[in-house]
Amino acid sequence: MIHTIGIDIGSGAIKSVLFRHDGDGRPEWLAKRSERIRGRDPMTLAREGYEGVLEDAGLTKDDIAYVATTGEGENVKFATGHFYSMTTHARGGVYLEPSARGIVDIGALNGRAIYVDERGKVLSYKMTSQCASGSGQFLENIARYLGVAVEEIGPLSQSAKDPEKVSSICAVLAETDVINMVSRGIATPDILKGIHLSMASRIVKLLKVTGIKTGTALLTGGLALDSGLLAAIQEEMVAEKVTVTAMSHPDSIYAGAIGAALWGAFRHGKLQELETSAA
Repeated sequence: MIHTIGIDIGSGAIKSVLFRHDGDGRPEWLAKRSERIRGRDPMTLAREGYEGVLEDAGLTKDDIAYVATTGEGENVKFATGHFYSMTTHARGGVYLEPSARGIVDIGALNGRAIYVDERGKVLSYKMTSQCASGSGQFLENIARYLGVAVEEIGPLSQSAKDPEKVSSICAVLAETDVINMVSRGIATPDILKGIHLSMASRIVKLLKVTGIKTGTALLTGGLALDSGLLAAIQEEMVAEKVTVTAMSHPDSIYAGAIGAALWGAFRHGKLQELETSAA
């Protein structure tokens, strides 16, 4: 039996998880922590998350076989190894939803669609461009301008009566579109739903390019729990005749950290095999 920790350092938050692996069956998830960065030092928050999950699980650092980072975590000094975020989100997404064959990771700065197999192996993927207005940071900026709390975005969007899509793919120009909408008296729910529909249109197009045609697509990343965005993606799936079911999970934001912890266990096992062979 071994324990591993996964730490996902994103642009907006740090997620940490701790797992127990006994070699047979599904790894057991023992602890989790999430903390918004809000201008604080990510390395300090990563250390706090690491110590927090150890405390929650009643373990010490000596009980941990592997500390795996992902996202922007290459420089975490106490980590054992680092994994590319696309592979960790893929593996973590399949852990959360075994039926998932598509992973839609929508973070603070960009989004990507990943086509995976039943093991979480990446088959193909497609990312948004760097300036795309399909990110969490863009949506937060718009919410701040509209005077809306992040938690209100989803419910307000779902109450829209006559949504108006944002036409521009550039975040700066899209924000200008929103300012014009406000000046024309467009209701806040209609603006938010329009933004969600614009984001959903791009996300569905990304999914189609990956090659996935059926099955489930799980939302991960910072916007995974935005109910308005999920609803818009589901609408866009129908409109584009895409026979893929979009869904989220209560722990979707932890997908990257989960995948890191699981890949950490895999790499630890391989290293142990090499050491045994060498001996």
